[in-house]
Amino acid sequence: MNALHDEPAAVHDVLGIGFGPSNLALAIAIEEHNVRAAPQDRIRAGFLERQTGFGWHRGMLIDDATMQVSFLKDLVTMRNPTSDFSFLCFLRERGRLVDFLNAKTLFPLRIEFHEYFEWAAARVADLVTYDAEVLAVEPVTAEGGEVRFFDVVSRVPGDPQRTVVRRTRNISVAVGLEPHVPPDIALSDRIWHNSELIPRTRELTGRGESVHRILVLGAGQSGAEAVDYLHRSFPDSEICAVFAKYGYTPADDSPFANRIFDPEAVDVYFQARPEVKQSLYDYHRSTNYSVVDMDLIESLYATMYREKVQGRERLQLRNVSRIRDVRQLPDRLEVTVEYLPTGEREVIACDILVHATGYRPRELDPLLGRTAKLCLRDDNDAVRVGRDHRVEAAPEVTAGIYLQGATEHTHGLTSTLLSTTAVRSGEILDSLLTHRRGDADDPVGQDSSSQSSLT
Repeated sequence: MNALHDEPAAVHDVLGIGFGPSNLALAIAIEEHNVRAAPQDRIRAGFLERQTGFGWHRGMLIDDATMQVSFLKDLVTMRNPTSDFSFLCFLRERGRLVDFLNAKTLFPLRIEFHEYFEWAAARVADLVTYDAEVLAVEPVTAEGGEVRFFDVVSRVPGDPQRTVVRRTRNISVAVGLEPHVPPDIALSDRIWHNSELIPRTRELTGRGESVHRILVLGAGQSGAEAVDYLHRSFPDSEICAVFAKYGYTPADDSPFANRIFDPEAVDVYFQARPEVKQSLYDYHRSTNYSVVDMDLIESLYATMYREKVQGRERLQLRNVSRIRDVRQLPDRLEVTVEYLPTGEREVIACDILVHATGYRPRELDPLLGRTAKLCLRDDNDAVRVGRDHRVEAAPEVTAGIYLQGATEHTHGLTSTLLSTTAVRSGEILDSLLTHRRGDADDPVGQDSSSQSSLT
């Protein structure tokens, strides 16, 4: 590959890797800072995103699905309630503010919140490069062994055979989550992850193929939404939910439990001893993991009961059960489901198997490469992260690595959620400014002669 290089004077103060809601919120915080800052105090920022445009869980943007977080926990309001990047300002610009207020809800449609994200991303489009997959983050070692910069290597948009190298003092890693499926499962035309639910469903309906039965594995919100969506999309098909619970469990969204998502709760969690962190996680995981909104639970139950009365039960459950084997045949799947109380096994023929089995943080080591070896680890081999979301690194590293979304072990349940996104962006901005003041005597780009030449 051929490599291009930024000019030495173009050294960034921070480069964001990934441009989902987390780094979008950071971009807005930086933009707002730069508007009011003196020229010498402004932050030079850039963001790299491998998608060709902004996208956030597009495969689950079901038409009637609503957010599970208040619109006030948007990209900015918890950090700066007067920001014109707020969801309410978006509604005003779109001419829907009064209509939204009349709806008397805190929870917008998911498709509308995605539209809000796109609107905000378009306003800071000069900071982001799309179709720019990051391939490596290389430490730049100066004389004496100090690592003061990183070289971020990414593909050139529209020309994947070429790369460009950008130098930066800090990186903000927000590469999101990746779909999780059992290790022995390979996704295919018949085996999906729910992250692809909508495009896969449209493709299947577009082909006009008959669908007799679809199985959905998973007891959380995504699983229940997938069951409901598929039941409506295939009116002549059986939709069968499989999960180990006895029934869907409602999410605990009561006021006191929801305080686990407050910014102050991050302080409590961060300062707690490991055993207390584990207890807090265990006590409050029902606010987010493997739980379903009560309205959806009641709707699914009503559907099942109505079909039972009518004598045609299209919506079915295999509860207290696990999938033990999946056999792919040319025209169908044969899925072995075990009923856990008795061990009895049943082979179910189906056309599609959907894994609503959640997500997990993306591995950092393949992305960071040699830079990952500079990160300090705890006793469980997890990356050590400061309260300001900055990775604790080897003594010779003065460049900064900020993590967003991969810090549940240090910052608690909110790490992968929207609840504290706005506040976190402000904390990272403050940390960047603090460390920048500490490096005030270091002229921008003085180490440009050590810029690597990667191909």
